[in-house]
Amino acid sequence: MRMTSLLLPTEREAPADAEALSHVLGVRAGLIRQLGAGLWTWLPAGWRVHERAVGIIREEMNAIGGQEVLIPVLQPRDLWRRTGRGDLDEQFRLEDRKGSEMVLAMTHEEPMTFHMAQLVRSYRDLPKILYQFQTKGRDEPRPRAGVLRTREFIMKDAYSFDRDADGLEESYARHITAYDRIFDRAGLEWYRVESDVGMMGGSGAHEYMAPCPAGENEVALAPGYAANVEVASAEPQPVQLPAPSAAPQEVSTPGLTTVDQVSGHLGVPAGALLKAFPVVGETSGRLTLVLVRGDHRVNEVKLRNHLGEPVRAAHPAEIAAQIGPVGFIGPVGAQVPVVADLAIAQTGQGGWVAGANRPDAHLTGVEPGRDFAFEAADVRTVEEGDLVGGVPLRIEPAIEVGNIFRLGTRYSEPLGATFLDEAGVERPIVMGSYGIGPARIAAATIEQRADESGISWPRALAPWQVHVVALGKGAGPERDAAEVLYEQLLAAGIEALFDDRDAGAGEKFADAELLGCPLRITVGRRSLEEGHAEAQGRRSAVTLPGVPLGDGAVAAVTDLLAQLA
Repeated sequence: MRMTSLLLPTEREAPADAEALSHVLGVRAGLIRQLGAGLWTWLPAGWRVHERAVGIIREEMNAIGGQEVLIPVLQPRDLWRRTGRGDLDEQFRLEDRKGSEMVLAMTHEEPMTFHMAQLVRSYRDLPKILYQFQTKGRDEPRPRAGVLRTREFIMKDAYSFDRDADGLEESYARHITAYDRIFDRAGLEWYRVESDVGMMGGSGAHEYMAPCPAGENEVALAPGYAANVEVASAEPQPVQLPAPSAAPQEVSTPGLTTVDQVSGHLGVPAGALLKAFPVVGETSGRLTLVLVRGDHRVNEVKLRNHLGEPVRAAHPAEIAAQIGPVGFIGPVGAQVPVVADLAIAQTGQGGWVAGANRPDAHLTGVEPGRDFAFEAADVRTVEEGDLVGGVPLRIEPAIEVGNIFRLGTRYSEPLGATFLDEAGVERPIVMGSYGIGPARIAAATIEQRADESGISWPRALAPWQVHVVALGKGAGPERDAAEVLYEQLLAAGIEALFDDRDAGAGEKFADAELLGCPLRITVGRRSLEEGHAEAQGRRSAVTLPGVPLGDGAVAAVTDLLAQLA
């Protein structure tokens, strides 16, 4: 491709609203442009990167026996109602001209299961792995970070269909193999972590995370352990509790409503307080008082999973009517169910501090079990420095680039996807679901590999392998030699970008570094006189041996590319 023909609108300044590095460089390098909130257009160079990721994914999915299909993004809403997902907050819903209710698919479990319910009859028809690359719609409330969080995107979604749980485990293991290879081939640093099943449902899930500062997820890591912070568990750091007492003692805490205020006033660690978090079940309407240590945070995902329903924070009026004044509530005497985090339940004897359920008062010397009944559960968010196997935990931000779910019969049962086993008994198909975002692979690669000058693509994802730069404006021997080299590379099947613009050396070099092709070859007057072109690897701007101009050029470039990751 010649740059005089290429649509590559590079920019010197970052977008005013850009937060993530991949957003900044995606726009500056001319890869993407915004159409609206959460809506992005891939321009030619960016689309080449996207399709490189798609190619890797497709090869690895085919290698594990996947069969590619394509299912409409526009679907009857009734299918989603049958699985209980017809009213998701992030779901785009519409009606056609006849008044039929439709949705834009966020994922494709429902229609894929619908088809398999019609097509599978016998155990002989299983197992199967089907996948597609298809547009998804998500009414994202807060689109951000360029292509990382959007309202429309392309996803590879795959689905496995098996006879039983053992078959699902085999399919799940195959996808782990494929996904590990995909992210290795893409050149990413990544972790496979335990995760919450969320709206997908099922019995278990893992996410593939690419660590980087722009990540919207947090990953808890220790040797041999990796989990999304949403589900991570660890041994809490110890806290020194005040000495136990025979009974709770009321102390005056006028106007002191925060953990820091109360702990400072009483001279105790923040972790010695029982922090109360009243919540209301959105289905049951029941108010529950959740307790964590004063230096810990409630984990809403764990809490939702433990209670078996979504929850919301209780309103002040609800708290006052059922427990006590906001800022001074606690478990002693509370006439509502109490859930205490394991960090409280498993701590030895000592005198905890809790709200007294009266204005301007707290209790000291509180002992769980003696002074109030509770249900113990892991409902806190782990903290940096907590222990896993005796080793301190570290927490890193990361981008989710893929996910895999054990769905079980979550979708096959409501949609009637069954088969007859060897004994002629009808059984539900056991399913798995597996997603990857090609755009997220591209964005995570930018985040992990970029430097102060721009993007640095690995060969596997680069829009072009070689960026040929001719120095000097207008026609001349440098341009002619670069032209010959460019044509030689194309003839040899090496994808090359030729900067044939009438622009200065500084502008050409800046654009080459910004775009980030793995190998830059520069033909200038001095190198031409010496019979070669200068070669530079984009990664770390490493200078490479020169490329002879003439018959040995293609072989030299091939050798140089083999040295680059």
